[in-house]
Amino acid sequence: QVQLVESGGGLVLPGGSLRLSCTASRSIFNIYTMGWYRQAPGKQRELVAGIPSGGPTNYADSVKGRFTISRDNSKNTVYLQMNSLKPEDTAVYYCHARNILTTIENWGQGTQVTVSS
Repeated sequence: QVQLVESGGGLVLPGGSLRLSCTASRSIFNIYTMGWYRQAPGKQRELVAGIPSGGPTNYADSVKGRFTISRDNSKNTVYLQMNSLKPEDTAVYYCHARNILTTIENWGQGTQVTVSS
């Protein structure tokens, strides 16, 4: 099991930027695929971006070219840089970890991102 703590959410104007961070309670090096999901009111949770331990990143079509996911294994931390934010990006953003050996999944508590003028 790994505990995940997100930070960095908040209120931002359209066109603005935010960086979300997710810090894990244990090493994520090599054995965890990490990702960011989001859930807007009345909608299902959706994958925003994923970053395997050694594979290519992947993004939802709606955020390609605007969001960047990265990981710093030495700090047990995953980041989501969000640029050119739009009102439709408003949601609770959740950090996700999947152990590639056990397939056990863990979620963070979520952080609110609100894009509004």
